Amino acid sequence: MAYQTLLQEYMLIPPVTRAYTTACVVTTLAVQLDLVSPFQLYFNPNLILRKYQLWRLISTFLFFGNLGFNFFFNMIFTYRYCRMLEEGSFRGRTADFVVMFVFGGVLMIIGAFFVNLLFLGQAFTIMIVYVWSRRNVFVRMNFFGLMNFQAPYLPWVLLGFSVLLGNAISVDLVGMAIGHIYFFMEDVLPRQNGGQKILKTPKFLKKLFDPAPEPEYGPLPDLDHLRPGGFDWRRRNDEDEAR
Repeated sequence: MAYQTLLQEYMLIPPVTRAYTTACVVTTLAVQLDLVSPFQLYFNPNLILRKYQLWRLISTFLFFGNLGFNFFFNMIFTYRYCRMLEEGSFRGRTADFVVMFVFGGVLMIIGAFFVNLLFLGQAFTIMIVYVWSRRNVFVRMNFFGLMNFQAPYLPWVLLGFSVLLGNAISVDLVGMAIGHIYFFMEDVLPRQNGGQKILKTPKFLKKLFDPAPEPEYGPLPDLDHLRPGGFDWRRRNDEDEAR
């Protein structure tokens, strides 16, 4: 029974959040069990371009370090804000959420060619948190009971906390910058005079991820003239007048 309950709760997690967090946990467990090495996962442009180790383009987003406080901290924030985004502003728009993932991932990969970043999972988490915070500006936050602030300040609070943990500040800044680019293109630019939506979700992704909209209800054409009860009183009145 406990297994079935856990499985049901797991399947209730939105698909994109479920797939990404599961991939992160499985990758970390594989490293802990010595099935793979972090040296096989980190972002390395030379190995990608010369040795065609293309899996590094994805694995760099899935490893948050060995099991420990830093891993659990990042996974909690990844799961929480990824799920809130998918169930909030992306509700019923799974394909658009996938496009956000791809857009953010591609920009981070491009940036990683110029900035020395080995693992991009933390930057990806900050991007997700940034987008959520800008779309929920009036939400009041409490960070470990130490401080209260509005949601837009959350990425900066996480940046400061990351510095205290000894992490590189460049990782969080890259995530915040790409999160802001996505937010500007999706939420700001289309609302400007003459602005338009630049990111277009391909139709095949919508067919693949988004459920088909239910047809709107409309009366049957041949029943439009009938009154409640299914009897044509207009026809009966016409017959009476003819008599």
